[in-house]
Amino acid sequence: MSELVPKKVLVVDDESDVTELLDYKFRQAGYAIRSTNDPLRALGLARDFRPDVIILDVMMPELNGLQLLRMLRSDSLLRDVPVILLTARVETADRVRGLEVGADDYVPKPFDTRELMLRIQALLKRAGTSQASDPTRLSAGQIILDVERHEVLVRGQAVDLTATEFNLLRLLLERKGRVQTRDRLLADVWNYSADLETRTVDTHVRRLREKLGTAADEIETIRGVGYKIGG
Repeated sequence: MSELVPKKVLVVDDESDVTELLDYKFRQAGYAIRSTNDPLRALGLARDFRPDVIILDVMMPELNGLQLLRMLRSDSLLRDVPVILLTARVETADRVRGLEVGADDYVPKPFDTRELMLRIQALLKRAGTSQASDPTRLSAGQIILDVERHEVLVRGQAVDLTATEFNLLRLLLERKGRVQTRDRLLADVWNYSADLETRTVDTHVRRLREKLGTAADEIETIRGVGYKIGG
């Protein structure tokens, strides 16, 4: 790897042969890696290690991967860390469930370590591109959002958005390429107001698309899960 500071990978899997294999392969490739076979230790380890990406097994005792993922996504320090799920369960419903909770990718067991590394490289590249961009100016296709000016342009023309619509669009642009579930959007945009339901998100997305006009298709619906901008 060319980076002066190695990227950090955290592996959580109750099978020691998996963690030992990945520990060897990732160190060989130049990553800094920590691993644990105890999911109950994972959150504390993640907060101390501050990984760039987390590899998380789904089928674990005491605390399964989806439960742990929910905890990660509700943690202010870890909520935006890319997560790849590992599991022997490969049904579509299982993959969708993982995305609903907030996973970024899904790799079935048994897995090829080369493929896993390529997927991690893709996630890290995407995250690095997002971090390198000017945080006050976000864009996708025809859309440009200026945070400081609180302004949105589509093909150079100003678009009049409500504060909520602006925050919704900003969040989707900040997490470009990552699926945002309706529940997570409710938490991050509306702070889970007690009188709101997930259909509130759909209503605001519909209105936002109407105002974006020719750029409406930049917001992609992930059926049964939520929304995203970019791929």
